[in-house]
Amino acid sequence: MLSPVLFDPQTLGSIAELVHNAYMGIKATIESINRMQADGIIGKYAIGGAVGATFYLEPAATLDVDVFVIVPTKAGGLLLSLSPIYDYLKAQGATIEDEHIVIGGWPVQFLPASDDLELEALAQAVATTIEDVGTWVMTAEHLAAIALRTGRSKDHNRILQFLEQGAVDRKKLSLIIDRHNLAGKWKQFEHRFLEGMHG
Repeated sequence: MLSPVLFDPQTLGSIAELVHNAYMGIKATIESINRMQADGIIGKYAIGGAVGATFYLEPAATLDVDVFVIVPTKAGGLLLSLSPIYDYLKAQGATIEDEHIVIGGWPVQFLPASDDLELEALAQAVATTIEDVGTWVMTAEHLAAIALRTGRSKDHNRILQFLEQGAVDRKKLSLIIDRHNLAGKWKQFEHRFLEGMHG
């Protein structure tokens, strides 16, 4: 029999402080992204990836925030550039680490919405608040569909979490999968992970 883990008050205080600091950091991160949107550097945005999933699932350890964005293009310009985002945020004191830019202590990766699935996910993103700051997060169904398309082990695990915790509407997810030609990937996923689970 496992013994219960006991925390002394000082340890509990440290854990509470870490959680509080993380939320304050993400609040500062969202405020910066909202300012950038208000200043016209980015258009519509929505939080995706593992952080987006935590709005629907039990929180999991994650290191970075994936922000899908519409990047305004100059008249006659064909190429999308993230330079305006990086220049703007560096001027606000953010730092760059590899493909991430650290805002409010959180590494953020800006991902231009580049296909119909991502554009639909942005268009149907859900308004929410973090510490009284408004933001947008992708629906659980779009998060699951993007995870299915990406197809890494951690993506498959996330889809399983969505299904096991009843966090997705299976009918809506099925429509998204069909609409974006992911039926083949879904069949592979079902064969690998779901066969034998249905009663």
